[in-house]
Amino acid sequence: MASLHFLLRPSSNPNPLALPSRSRPVRCANERQALFSRIAPVYDNLNDFLSLGQHRIWKRMAVSWSRAKRGDDVLDLCCGSGDLAFLLSERVGSDGKVIGFDFSREQLLVASSRQHLLLKACYKNIEWIEGDATKLPFSDCSFDAITMGYGLRNVLDRCKAMQEMFRVLKPGSRVSILDFNKSSKPFITSIQGWMIDNVVVPVATGYGLADEYAYLKSSVQEFLTGKELEKLALETGFSDAKHYEIGGGIMGNLVAKR
Repeated sequence: MASLHFLLRPSSNPNPLALPSRSRPVRCANERQALFSRIAPVYDNLNDFLSLGQHRIWKRMAVSWSRAKRGDDVLDLCCGSGDLAFLLSERVGSDGKVIGFDFSREQLLVASSRQHLLLKACYKNIEWIEGDATKLPFSDCSFDAITMGYGLRNVLDRCKAMQEMFRVLKPGSRVSILDFNKSSKPFITSIQGWMIDNVVVPVATGYGLADEYAYLKSSVQEFLTGKELEKLALETGFSDAKHYEIGGGIMGNLVAKR
């Protein structure tokens, strides 16, 4: 079994298991960090159940759009339990390098456990690092591709996160950002809201995680539309940006080229 180089930085949250009130959105970084730490043990099972497995297709699309190739050095931001990082590892191969980066120690522990259990040779190239997406500990132009799955919506300073992605990405390379789509179409918005209220939160309640998932609807409402994400990427300095609606418009993927 491969040894694991697992770098963890101390959390600044003095009470990592404190829960936000269900009656208000999750407003600060410490609250969001605590939330994702709480859901870590059942995160993968819930994703499979709630999306009927479709999230795996969307994640493969996100990795494909990154254009990561064999031998590349790549970064998966807000990696969670590692789905995108494992897909990237298969894509870049043993000659490449994958960094899985997240602010939740518990999510990273789940990811590292999966790395040991899966026992795929190429997965030895993954390193897990705990840290802040707005303060990346990497040199300029370090990566050939960056992915981010369901992370940008949960970053308080999205402009800074985009600037950091631009900084550490090599010229000509791409960032691929998968998340819920904030649609401008009322029908899509109503379907999305209905699913969250009547499927996501009730199912999460069965796992004792009603409070943790109740924030989801407000986080989507406060997120950026596809056009706004494209604008943000271009204002950050990316030369090209395109947002794709997928999953019937429920999800979206921003692809930006430096």
